[in-house]
Amino acid sequence: MTALTTDFEQPTMDDYPTRKDGFPSLLYRRDAVVLGEGDGPIDRATLDSYDDKGYLQVEQLLTPEELEKYRAELRRLSEDPELRKDERVIVERQSDEVRSIFEVHKISDVIAELVRDPRVVGRARQILGSDVYVHQSRVNSKPGFSGSDFFWHSDFETWHAEDGMPRMRAVSISIALTDNYEHNGSLMIMPGSHKTFVSCVGETPENHYKASLKQQEVGTPDQDSLSILAAKHGIDVLTGPAGGAIMFDSNCMHGSSGNITPFPRSNIFIVFNSVENTCGEPFAAPTPRPPFLGARDFTPVV
Repeated sequence: MTALTTDFEQPTMDDYPTRKDGFPSLLYRRDAVVLGEGDGPIDRATLDSYDDKGYLQVEQLLTPEELEKYRAELRRLSEDPELRKDERVIVERQSDEVRSIFEVHKISDVIAELVRDPRVVGRARQILGSDVYVHQSRVNSKPGFSGSDFFWHSDFETWHAEDGMPRMRAVSISIALTDNYEHNGSLMIMPGSHKTFVSCVGETPENHYKASLKQQEVGTPDQDSLSILAAKHGIDVLTGPAGGAIMFDSNCMHGSSGNITPFPRSNIFIVFNSVENTCGEPFAAPTPRPPFLGARDFTPVV
């Protein structure tokens, strides 16, 4: 299939302005959360819950045999000395251990097969109500004793500001390769926060992605906004066994603490965006991020 790409277009209207004012603001969401119907692997009650909370959990997505296959693939990728030289590989600041490998579905045929799995892409199509393409993929690791934190953020804020994603019509799936405990850096989400957009302060510097992959500062919400959202929605800590999965809306306020336990945490992370929501010119950055962070190939997953 021929790759579908598009020339950048200067946005004419921005419903989600960010990084433009000297003060933060909370804006109402202007997009539907669930655009598909009941025809798919997600039942109606779960879709309604996703619409309300912004996320859903699948207790067991992978079989034990599949789980071991993906664990072995993660080990192979993390131990590849040539791959460590690639810009798509991010290492921990302290330990130099592999933290993330981006665009992993193009590096690994094994992960590419998972992206096309109906249990995965079928759920994304159902939520977004259209064909989808991979906006970003990666494997994440939080090694025992040294896994660093991810501060609270909305993915959409970055994808909108720096990748030019116009609407909140993307969904992420995090597939657990290890058990997720409350104490080893599990994902935390403020349920319902996806219906409020936090406009952040600060101007995006050139090549901001190089610093943000180590530790993001520009594009992170202020403490007052976070306090308001947390007081309204609370915080859910999403634990679960290896082989399970979490799907969450692009605008969910989420983060995770560091891992100082002996128990490592790793996952496969895939972002699906609607083919009707392709990225153009960034809304608040000098240039788009590299394609391994925000894809410019909009070919639908088949």
